[in-house]
Amino acid sequence: MTSYNNEKQIQESVIWSRSVFHSTYNQYLAQYKVESCLENIRGNSLLDLACGDGLITELFARRVSRVVGVDANGKHLSEARKRLPDAEFYESLIEDLELDERFDTVTMLDLLEHVVDPIVILRKAASFLADNGVLIIHVPNAYAINRRLAVLMGTLEYCEELSPFDLEIAGHRRSYSLQTLREDIERAGLRITKTGGIFYKILSTPQMDWFLKNGLWEEGGFGWGRVGGPQKDWRAEFCRASYELGKQHPEDCNIIYACVTR
Repeated sequence: MTSYNNEKQIQESVIWSRSVFHSTYNQYLAQYKVESCLENIRGNSLLDLACGDGLITELFARRVSRVVGVDANGKHLSEARKRLPDAEFYESLIEDLELDERFDTVTMLDLLEHVVDPIVILRKAASFLADNGVLIIHVPNAYAINRRLAVLMGTLEYCEELSPFDLEIAGHRRSYSLQTLREDIERAGLRITKTGGIFYKILSTPQMDWFLKNGLWEEGGFGWGRVGGPQKDWRAEFCRASYELGKQHPEDCNIIYACVTR
């Protein structure tokens, strides 16, 4: 074992999962996180580090012929195995993971903010890349528009501040901007080929979840939709538009990403 002996226990204590907390918003966000990855993946094999409860892994498996998931949290991994009983999963810290296989794409979605040493993790993840493979990294954006609004409102003292939810439920250890994400990747000796943002998020996560569940999505009452126009799923259209707008304004997005090669 490495010097990360206590880390497995720490990761087992993290209770956050996409399917439990703010599930409606996280379902839509997961859809567009995968959509963004699919715009950048290579080949037909994908390693998902860390896969959590398998919500995103399942979406990948619909589009990529071979998907392998890894997570240190056994409780979350058991949920992933229920979702994908025929898929291959490993219960391990990334730091301790040993695999002979190399993958065309390695995804590391919302992981760097959790780990002890992000440079070690970046190098380890890149070691699983096949020749000409791509590592896709997602992290929450400390400078997302909702967090900048929160600072002006006084509910955050500064954008990089970690809230009690971040610390106690989600298990975050740090926050990221596009600049600090670049810096960590470069310190790991890796090459960035592309950066961007996913989902223009105007409200906090609990507010977004409430809004998607309870908003005025039907025509009438001057809610969403053009009166007398074609009927659409306006909730889905709002999320699609938020994804498209986020491409134009990555610095404002909920999630920032980088595509990386060795």
